Amino acid sequence: MASKYSIPLSEIIKELSLKEIFMPCNPTDIQISNKDINRVGLELIGSLDFFEKDRILVMGRSEQAFLSRLTPSEVTKSVEAIFMLEPPVLLSTRGIEPMQEVVEVAKKYSIPILVSEEATSDLISELVSLLSLSLAPRISRSGVFMNVHGEGIVITGESGIGKSETAVELLNRGHRLIADDEVEIRKISKTSLIGSAPENIRHFIEVRGIGIINARRIFGIGAVKLTETIDMIINLESWNDNKTYDRLGSDNSYTEILGIKVPFITVPVRTGRNLAVIIEVAAMNNRQRKMGYNAARELFISLGMEYPNSNPEMEKCIWDI
Repeated sequence: MASKYSIPLSEIIKELSLKEIFMPCNPTDIQISNKDINRVGLELIGSLDFFEKDRILVMGRSEQAFLSRLTPSEVTKSVEAIFMLEPPVLLSTRGIEPMQEVVEVAKKYSIPILVSEEATSDLISELVSLLSLSLAPRISRSGVFMNVHGEGIVITGESGIGKSETAVELLNRGHRLIADDEVEIRKISKTSLIGSAPENIRHFIEVRGIGIINARRIFGIGAVKLTETIDMIINLESWNDNKTYDRLGSDNSYTEILGIKVPFITVPVRTGRNLAVIIEVAAMNNRQRKMGYNAARELFISLGMEYPNSNPEMEKCIWDI
């Protein structure tokens, strides 16, 4: 499926250590926008009814063996029917360089040819993983993203509420920073969101009264991480005496990001509350819930009370306000 995002062929060559056999132009100028792969098979015998020309072509040992049984003119005719549709690139696996007839037709239609030393299945797996991440739907939102006890926690809240200061305290307690101020969120599957920091502000934190600090330099390489799965949103807000806050944890609240529901809680902020400790506990509690344990349910049962079966509620995240 085509994406509105793209990745240059040069980056694919670099990431997968591909060897160039024929390159008609600068690979940076060739943009790949479809995360699906075409493994050349039935297309070699003329079955092109469902062929999508913007997919990367992959040719393995079986396809090479099939072509080797054909006469040179048959090879030319077979691959020309494919290359005339102008696919972006042909990848050959297991270090097998395509036959001369294939290269000649590729030159005629300016189709790049690359070779990988990997087995076909391994290359396709790596390629799909790379394209899924690079071409994934994405949004950028304000917030701080931390790895706390293995859980990916996005901390949101109004400017000045204390998000960055809380992040520094969490770093000092041994947790890891992914992003401060802006979080890039990508939907890599129907159930998973990955968050990262924009490259130009990666590892930097703004702390009011101190200024900009580099978390990697101050806390060490082990205190930062490039990407993380988003497991939970914690919204910090100023304490409101007129608002009722969840005290049992029996409510299941979610916010929706790129069509995926993510657990969402609101933590009220006032003098004397240790936000770093609260977020640590929230992260561990969220992990327990994913494993099927709910402390509120156990308390209700031990008191002989019926646990309220409330439906999951969708809350409005500060990003949507």
